[in-house]
Amino acid sequence: MNLELRHLRYFTAVARELSFSRAAEQLHIAQPPLSRQVRSLEDELGAELLDRGSRPLRLTPAGRFFQIQAQQMLDRMTEVQEATARIAGGGRTWFGLGFVPSTLYGALPEVIRRFREAQPSVELSLFEMTTVEQMDALKAGRIDVGFGRLRFEDDDIVGELVRDEIVVAALPANHRLLKHKSLTLAKLASEPLLLYPAKPRPSYADQVLEMFRSRGLKPTVAMEANEVQTAIGLVVAGIGYALVPGSVQALDRAGVVYRPLSDEGVTTPIIMNRRRDDDSELTTYIRTMVRALPTSTLGKPKPPATPAAANNPAGSRGR
Repeated sequence: MNLELRHLRYFTAVARELSFSRAAEQLHIAQPPLSRQVRSLEDELGAELLDRGSRPLRLTPAGRFFQIQAQQMLDRMTEVQEATARIAGGGRTWFGLGFVPSTLYGALPEVIRRFREAQPSVELSLFEMTTVEQMDALKAGRIDVGFGRLRFEDDDIVGELVRDEIVVAALPANHRLLKHKSLTLAKLASEPLLLYPAKPRPSYADQVLEMFRSRGLKPTVAMEANEVQTAIGLVVAGIGYALVPGSVQALDRAGVVYRPLSDEGVTTPIIMNRRRDDDSELTTYIRTMVRALPTSTLGKPKPPATPAAANNPAGSRGR
């Protein structure tokens, strides 16, 4: 597929104005070539984006979807162009940081805050991506450091353990197993498990499955979700339970109660990845800063809540 930025600009102008003549006037081009370019875009996509038989012009369902996506791509390109200009002008240095979403409940926000305060002239770009995606992004130079949960053997990448984080069970507030102060994987194996992320793999989901397999257990997977927030929402709905990093307890959502696991070695690592040949000042700085963070900053788990507290709106802050 050979889409060009001008195709996106032309189409979004027409979609915004719902008029070829007004869009052509805004774009400072004649109407016939504009119409041809939009038709070429539709041919390239294999989808009709505009209902030309309606008066006024209307977007088709595919057109409404493509308008949102195209505008997001154009906005992102504008950000890239502006940042590139600042960097080229010597005003700012660029630094890319990738992260898996669950690290936002632990050390990462503090890392970001301290980095921005200490390096105000640096253009810090943040990218939510899986650990697998971080590996490709590091090699391609799209990010400089990534925070993930998987260990990879790769000659081009160095993975540094930040900490091993405990894993806890997130259960619905009325679950019968909450009568226990702590739980075992054996006791949970027959309960419906909410596994995440569903894709891409390998991922944290495979770590959870291995926790059971290594103990000769087979979990009962009820459903797979793509995000930890989705999994927690499904827990609240009573669909099942989830095994989550301890720092996720900071989500503090009403309707879910966390219990520690008494099995030994049930942890998930936080890994800081970088290119092996990258000894730049900024990469060295963030590595040094992360090492210096106190353990409490890196996601010390809260004590488990009681079922009564979880059901009491005054005692919990739902989000």
